Amino acid sequence: MALRNGVRRGGALISNYFRSYSSAGPLVNVAVNEKTGVATATLNRPPVNSMNLELLTEISNTLTQLEQNKCRGLILTSSSKSVFSAGLDILEMYKPDPSRLKEWWTALQQTWIKLYGSSYPTVAVINGHAPAGGCLLSLSCEYRIMLNNFTIGLNETQLGIVAPQWFIASMRNVIGTRQTELALTSGNLFSTDEALKIGMIDEVAASKEDGIARAEKFCGRFARIPPIARARSKLGVRGADIQDLTNNLQKDYENVANYVAQDSVQKGLEMYLQSLKQKQK
Repeated sequence: MALRNGVRRGGALISNYFRSYSSAGPLVNVAVNEKTGVATATLNRPPVNSMNLELLTEISNTLTQLEQNKCRGLILTSSSKSVFSAGLDILEMYKPDPSRLKEWWTALQQTWIKLYGSSYPTVAVINGHAPAGGCLLSLSCEYRIMLNNFTIGLNETQLGIVAPQWFIASMRNVIGTRQTELALTSGNLFSTDEALKIGMIDEVAASKEDGIARAEKFCGRFARIPPIARARSKLGVRGADIQDLTNNLQKDYENVANYVAQDSVQKGLEMYLQSLKQKQK
């Protein structure tokens, strides 16, 4: 299966300040504000932006391209009106091909390392539900702006799954150890108001457009801060988490592969997929 590589320059100007980048596929659409240097990356894998190998590869490649181009900030959002990202694609774990499973999990690891440790400011504009992996993407950013009437959380325990250590680190870095323990052990999905109360999000926006405007304002805080000093300060907070995963990439993958290989897990995934098919009828 051919993977989509990188982000190509192309497209026309959007108003006077934006230029568009089209990736080799439509899975991530990127527009860069030429006035501020801030990029908006829009996840575009309908219907729910579930993260399969191709989407993760494109997100990862986009992050690499933006880092190389020394962008001044990243706003991550969704083309869906109701889902930011539903999380990891279950089909990648159901009766998986071992080589693809490893490639998929490696793509997830690399996406997190790049996003969590990016040198530029990052903001998630959460314009839809963000369970599990969708929550992870938003927690990996530095700032979170969410629209009303949606939910967010690492709800893996409700499915009998234990979140990897780096998922936990991402949440703990945002809401602290005590709130993380309560959230993870219950598998709670927080409403917008609840997420704001515990500090899982930083602001509430009236619309996606409002959220993006607020995100641009956040990135603008750092316009006069030397980028190297800002990046090193960020790594002072996040670097140990990144190093821990980097030192244990293979072990982390093996934990996932061993878990997925269990008969009980495969049966559970099959039942869940069947239930989804029934809902679609």
